[in-house]
Amino acid sequence: MSRVSDRIEVVPADGRRRFRDFLHLPYAIYEGDPNWVAPLLRDVKTAFDKKKHPFHRHSEVQPYVAYRDGRPAGRIAAINNRNHVAYHEEPVGFFGYFESENDPEVAGALFDTAAEWLRERDLETMRGPTSFSLNEMAGLLVMGFDRPPTVMMPYNPEYYVDLVEGAGFERVQSLIAYHLPHSVPPEKLIKLESRLEKRLGVRTRTIDMAHFEEELERLRVLYNKAWEKNWGFVPMTDAEIDFMAHELKPLVKRIPTQVIFAERDDGEVIGFTLFLMDANQALIHARGRLLPFGLFKILKYLPKMDYCRVLTLGLVPEARGQGIDNLLIMALFRHGAAAGTIGGEFSWILEDNAAMRKPLERIGSEISKRYLLYDRPT
Repeated sequence: MSRVSDRIEVVPADGRRRFRDFLHLPYAIYEGDPNWVAPLLRDVKTAFDKKKHPFHRHSEVQPYVAYRDGRPAGRIAAINNRNHVAYHEEPVGFFGYFESENDPEVAGALFDTAAEWLRERDLETMRGPTSFSLNEMAGLLVMGFDRPPTVMMPYNPEYYVDLVEGAGFERVQSLIAYHLPHSVPPEKLIKLESRLEKRLGVRTRTIDMAHFEEELERLRVLYNKAWEKNWGFVPMTDAEIDFMAHELKPLVKRIPTQVIFAERDDGEVIGFTLFLMDANQALIHARGRLLPFGLFKILKYLPKMDYCRVLTLGLVPEARGQGIDNLLIMALFRHGAAAGTIGGEFSWILEDNAAMRKPLERIGSEISKRYLLYDRPT
């Protein structure tokens, strides 16, 4: 237990009562915010369950709750991602799951406690927010508070920017989201598609659910190869990819065309893209709870989803710069429209990734949200 003042204390959220406070705190923070999409409580529980979430097999996480006058006022998780430390050879730890009242004293106490925990593990820098790594949700929303987040993207009150920067953090990376307000491909892209297919000997296809395990292995290899040079990237373990596949399989099974491969005529798979219908359009009505009525609300609104999020679009290094990304984008238009989308979001993208941004801007996408990652010494 860390007593910051006579009125504020920060304690590990290890017991049932403390973790319940950690779990339910966001409801007080976001009360009355129409754009907040409460995460399913069972998903947050699973994330911190050392027996269920594979992240805990190689790394450490410590959740904390801050109390002001005995009342929950903030929370944070200190994260020692050992795979990041080994892969990048840098003593960087992380923070995530940060929530706080608009109180610099509470926020500062949370950051100081997390920093101390990381420092005890010889980590010299605290970076965040992430949960638990850049392979999951990452970034503090700093632009685009006017609409709800898309599925698996973060959201926070605008005052968090002042809390984080006021606690001594400095901006280290910018992530952006692009909004595409239509589902009609440009005429130029339509004409280009067949020419590219013939000239490059490349075609696109959707996932074969009858051979899901083999397709998952292709995704595993492609993901770690296509993103290995990205800032902050850490290869996902086999267990982490299996876990994510298990989480996403019901959504993909419902609309298999959400997973699209690019492959050469000889069958060599060289890239893929994944879009998901924006389940947040349904989840926002459940307020994080499946029971007693949340599940019925989700089922009611699922058929009404008309927006999507493109999570990934990547090619192996040797296939880049040839126009193959245009084939994947054209396939996104085709299959997205067939699934009922009237628009979508591409997120997230490193702001300095010009090679990815230019094709999106050519099809009419505009920056709609910006997220920041921060560093500070421990």
